[in-house]
Amino acid sequence: MTARVDLVRTSGVFALDGGEFEVDNNVWLIGDDARVLVVDPAHEIAPVLEAVDGRDVVAIVCTHGHNDHINGAVELADKVGAPVLLHPQDRPLWDAVHGDREPDGTLSDGEVLTVGGVDLHVLHTPGHTWGSVCLHAAAEGLLFSGDTLFSGGPGATGRSFSDFPTIIRSISDRLLTLDPATTVHTGHGPSTTIGAEVPHLQDWITRGH
Repeated sequence: MTARVDLVRTSGVFALDGGEFEVDNNVWLIGDDARVLVVDPAHEIAPVLEAVDGRDVVAIVCTHGHNDHINGAVELADKVGAPVLLHPQDRPLWDAVHGDREPDGTLSDGEVLTVGGVDLHVLHTPGHTWGSVCLHAAAEGLLFSGDTLFSGGPGATGRSFSDFPTIIRSISDRLLTLDPATTVHTGHGPSTTIGAEVPHLQDWITRGH
């Protein structure tokens, strides 16, 4: 079946290690006309709620714990009554934003989340953060990559809780081995395909070093 995928773009501030940066975020909604899963509710939830449009929200998935990917999660969860899911290795980043409010559940490599007939396989892809994950809908040819892979290269490293060799290993071993026709929906900026990014791996490695 064809998944219904909606995109909401929000803007706000990414803050880490004492720095603040204005960013535009992609918030992805996956499902059908009755049920939906929300990925990375960022900054403001009003446009996300508009895109939900009364559907049952089965889960709110945070691909990693940076504030610009989780800062709308708790408010959205309270509005729609859905659990917030995060990989446990990103709890320190979550706690810095949400304090004593714990995520409602964890994400683990190999776990499958199902919504509207779409199976989303959780891929643990550390590097941008230790708990970064991607969601792979193999049957639909879709990957929701968070900040692990962008059009043009890997997510940023060099800040706390990140590592360049690790993200390269995650991308090369877990993502670039997927079907080249797979559409990659990213956490920021335009979408791409696995096939479009594969030829540039060595360039990224050289640039990163």
